[in-house]
Amino acid sequence: MPWIDVSVPVRTGMIVYDGDPEVRIEAVTAIAGGDLANVSRMELGSHTGTHVDAPRHFIDGAAGADKLPPDALLGPAIVADARGLSGDIDAAALASLRLPEGTERVLFRTHDGELWDRRTFTRDFAGVAADAAQELVAMGVSLVGIDYLSIAPSADPAPTHRALLEAGVVIVEGLDLRAAAPGRYELVCLPLRLEGGDGAPARALVRPLG
Repeated sequence: MPWIDVSVPVRTGMIVYDGDPEVRIEAVTAIAGGDLANVSRMELGSHTGTHVDAPRHFIDGAAGADKLPPDALLGPAIVADARGLSGDIDAAALASLRLPEGTERVLFRTHDGELWDRRTFTRDFAGVAADAAQELVAMGVSLVGIDYLSIAPSADPAPTHRALLEAGVVIVEGLDLRAAAPGRYELVCLPLRLEGGDGAPARALVRPLG
């Protein structure tokens, strides 16, 4: 089965979380201008587009992006269909999704996938509430992903992030799951190895499992 790229292209002027650095990519040298090669300069935040949160993001002094466990970022994953839910994914909503027993990695496909078509950031998106985050920890998941720029509700992002990160659960944010039908997949998610980074942009792909 073919791989499906579920990461967001990085480009100048792309949507970023409110208050995060804007993205700028510009040519430093150009063959068209007589230079030997094309080389660009990039200016972007560590939580740009599809990215992984490191524990240091919400826990001062904790491990950085270069210490994220590779085993958590590679392996079977469930794309869970949360498009029928209204509001944030709380514990009751999570239970209604009936995740298979033994789920190791879960990627929430919400109605927010369409927000990638907008030109500006919005705080009107669905996040995973703190009680659902605690349930996911109790289930023993190693990775949780979502299809907009934060795993947590915008009104109070700290409790969800801390519940997951303190338990060693890897967070992947900024996925585009519109091409991935709900079901079982193999996940490959490789963040940049930024030493001490609070997060890192990533390339994420999924491939359907039979």
